[in-house]
Amino acid sequence: MSVCCPLSKHCANRLQTIVKLSYMIDLHRLAGFHLVATEGGYAKAARAAPYPITHPALHQQVRKLETEIGATLLERVGKDRMQPTPAGEHLMQFITPFFRDLPRVINNVRTGDFDGSLTIHAESLLIRQLLPSWLVMLRKKRPNAELNLQGLIQVDLNILRTGAADVLLAHIPEVPDDIATQVIATMHACLVVPRERAPKRGRPKLEELNDMPFLTYPIGSRQHALQLRALAMHGITPTSAIGLDTADTILGYVESGLGWSLVPSLDPDGPKGRRLTAYAWGKPRITFPIVMAWRKDAPEHPMLDEMIASAPTP
Repeated sequence: MSVCCPLSKHCANRLQTIVKLSYMIDLHRLAGFHLVATEGGYAKAARAAPYPITHPALHQQVRKLETEIGATLLERVGKDRMQPTPAGEHLMQFITPFFRDLPRVINNVRTGDFDGSLTIHAESLLIRQLLPSWLVMLRKKRPNAELNLQGLIQVDLNILRTGAADVLLAHIPEVPDDIATQVIATMHACLVVPRERAPKRGRPKLEELNDMPFLTYPIGSRQHALQLRALAMHGITPTSAIGLDTADTILGYVESGLGWSLVPSLDPDGPKGRRLTAYAWGKPRITFPIVMAWRKDAPEHPMLDEMIASAPTP
């Protein structure tokens, strides 16, 4: 059963009128009205106009605007003096900030001197350890910028192509031709175990850890495949596993004594924790680059340019 709102037809007509009006009003007529109302008369407005226009042409602009809106916007209060009516004053309150700020905004757009917003997708480890000092520098240069950080679990370059993200921070083994990158950090592979399972001397034997669950990245992910490949090189196949989303979550589980893992670390000595111990992994040491990635054909974006310019070096 449907209920018909008695105001629905009225609301629909009202909305239709507003939509039509927004397309119907000419910006030049608004500018002419604003100039006459600000200068207090047609003759003064014609002399003050930043573009060639006559007194009659301004008068015609205002009359057409009044016809479009359906209200008188100016009234004569002297021989050559005009002032806004209450309706005109109401309109002036709305359009004055626009015409006042438009030259500055246009100049900012032309010179790239505006902050805007930037959406960054990165793995939680990078958000926590790499980005803070970087973003502090960025905000000093662009204090009014809007920064949006999103946790990244799976590397998907389509979020750059669709505009869902402006920047992606990750390890990207193969970079396609339409994506630009810049190396910003080096990750070091590390074995992490609960502190109570760490031997007093030397390294733990992997065979002795296999009675505990192996803490993995999401099963089927690229990171999970890399973990299994690294273990297979040592002839180890975990007897049980727990799949977790991020390196931070894995480290939390290791500290709780719930398992062991292989994780990346920005610190060559491995991640720090009160109840975990880290060891370098691989001979020679396994490392891989972390890059900042963005679309090569991205439109001009001052915030993106600033982030690239202030990027850390590995």
